[in-house]
Amino acid sequence: MQTSFALDLEPGVFTFDDPRRIAQSLKESAQRSTQRKAGPFQSAMSMLNYYINRAGTKLPPERKEILEQAKDELRDLFGRGKNNERRT
Repeated sequence: MQTSFALDLEPGVFTFDDPRRIAQSLKESAQRSTQRKAGPFQSAMSMLNYYINRAGTKLPPERKEILEQAKDELRDLFGRGKNNERRT
């Protein structure tokens, strides 16, 4: 999934090897979007979860690990990490 009504994603975003880069790209796409139905954090996290779930068992374990790490990076970028207060 490279485009949606909610977010226009950077090409190849889910193939990046750096979880931080994936998260940063998703964050920028979510903040830039004018058509999303939820907040930027929820939109970015939803897109990442959607990609992981759609790939299912076809997603290699190494790639899934990188994408799971990207979730943590996304939380940190939005100030929603384990040690941060909840912010939008």
